[in-house]
Amino acid sequence: MRKACRAKSHKSQREKIILALDVETFEKAKYFVNLLYPEIKTFKVGIQLFTACGKKIVDYINKKGGEVFLDLKFFDIPNTVAHAVREVVRMKVKMFTLHILGDQEMLEAALAAAKEESTKSKLKRPLLIGVTVLTSKEALSSDVLTLARLGIECGLDGVVCSAREAKLLRASIKKKFVIVTPGIRPAAVCANDQKRTATVEEAIESGSDFLVIGRPILAADNPLQAARDIVNSR
Repeated sequence: MRKACRAKSHKSQREKIILALDVETFEKAKYFVNLLYPEIKTFKVGIQLFTACGKKIVDYINKKGGEVFLDLKFFDIPNTVAHAVREVVRMKVKMFTLHILGDQEMLEAALAAAKEESTKSKLKRPLLIGVTVLTSKEALSSDVLTLARLGIECGLDGVVCSAREAKLLRASIKKKFVIVTPGIRPAAVCANDQKRTATVEEAIESGSDFLVIGRPILAADNPLQAARDIVNSR
């Protein structure tokens, strides 16, 4: 019974981990997807990789059986963002980001476009995740809370924030929503350019649902073992 409970716990943690595919070519991205799936099931495609190879990498991950967190942080006039969101729905991603600073009109236009396109295309609507303050910057918790409240009130499914603010958001915002936390580092790994980092255990205990991890896996001597160590770290 003890072994079964432990396996269930690790499976649950595995589904929380998102690998940040912050690499410069399609070939490198393919290498890591092939190496790490299904130990890692969700992969973040950000602006570097998407600019390099576009929809091709999203299609590849989907065909492999993985899921995509498209992290392009949309921030533009409502009409432009709405059209971009329609394209994202058709790409069949799990979730994607947009800046809450884009304001209420932009956020509501994005949500309306996502709902309409998913119905029209008969596809599952991706989760809309609002960016509060980047984890590479210092931030006042009150600023993160203000932005998070705005995003959730506009209908977003969740927000991006550090583990430092996750506990505050859980206590202050009573609605159900998802928290995605970047800047996850094992205790022995340096923070690099991240200012507000946390370990896997700290982030989960703070209330984070998804944990974005990049360099501690990508730059490891044995990326697969590093991924397994992180999945089994609690």
